[in-house]
Amino acid sequence: MALIVSVGVGIFTASWITRPLDQIAQASEYLAGGDLNQNVDSSRILEIETLRNSFNIMARQLQESFETLEEKVKERTSELATATKQIATLNQRLKAENLRMSSELDMLKQMQQLILPKPAELAAIEDLDIAGFMEPASEVGGDYYDVLCTNGVVTICIGDVTGHGLESGILMVMTQAAVRTLQEMQESNPVRFLDTLNRTIYKNVQRMNSDKNMTIALLNYADCKVSISGQHEETLVVRKGGQIERIDMMNLGFPLGLDENISDWVSHVLVDLEPGDGVVLYTDGIPEARNIHKKFYGIERLCEVISQNWHLSAEHIKEATIADLRDFIGEQKVFDDITLLVLKKKD
Repeated sequence: MALIVSVGVGIFTASWITRPLDQIAQASEYLAGGDLNQNVDSSRILEIETLRNSFNIMARQLQESFETLEEKVKERTSELATATKQIATLNQRLKAENLRMSSELDMLKQMQQLILPKPAELAAIEDLDIAGFMEPASEVGGDYYDVLCTNGVVTICIGDVTGHGLESGILMVMTQAAVRTLQEMQESNPVRFLDTLNRTIYKNVQRMNSDKNMTIALLNYADCKVSISGQHEETLVVRKGGQIERIDMMNLGFPLGLDENISDWVSHVLVDLEPGDGVVLYTDGIPEARNIHKKFYGIERLCEVISQNWHLSAEHIKEATIADLRDFIGEQKVFDDITLLVLKKKD
């Protein structure tokens, strides 16, 4: 009888203790399965009641954290969607602006090509054999050259505007128009020519609120003599046998657009040209071109190629020089405009 009573009391006690533990265990399984809405009933056993309270607090905290997380995710998702929409709108505007700018640059590039001297114009100059080449490094370059002939006087200009892009291209077009005007006015004095040209460029640069300027070489040819003035790269005077005289232009002028009055810095040299003699002009894009080994093409190599091919026509000299330059550059990207002008007195 005592044994039966003892066993019954034991079973009842075990059930009384394990039932709330089973509830906590089952609630834990639901919690692990994602059902966060769990709450365990109270117990008369102090230790189990403490465990129950801890479990219920943890379950509420998890539920609150999950609900807060869901709200944050929804909020961030909404913000991300708004930002994505704004970025898409900005991208559309940017594409439209790029198309507009590309169209404007293409128009300016076409204008630059249109105002270059045509082969028929160069061929019409009886005393000189002339060939020119210009290739911009970007959509719109800052290089410029022109050959104009009026009343037997041939005016040759070559220049290099700082930088690239729209402003440089506009300044190049301005320069061509001003040179054409001065040449049509038959202004033959190099000091007055360059001083007037500079004041025109300077005032337009000030109006544009730009920091652009340009170097320029001015050559006037008449009666077998050529007057050379302006500040630019070296002018190469090539004699009939291929001998080259390098004329330093540093003290013959001043960059256009930097100062309103440059007349005090302008000077000139006079060179006689015999049949077979000539002049080669270029911009710094040629000697400063680099290959994949970062080596410069250099003025010495340019002179060597010109000298070796001087027995050919101006066109063939130009083609040989550009071909040698391209062979030197190889696959390396061209970072500056390339301009070359060859003029040779006919035999």
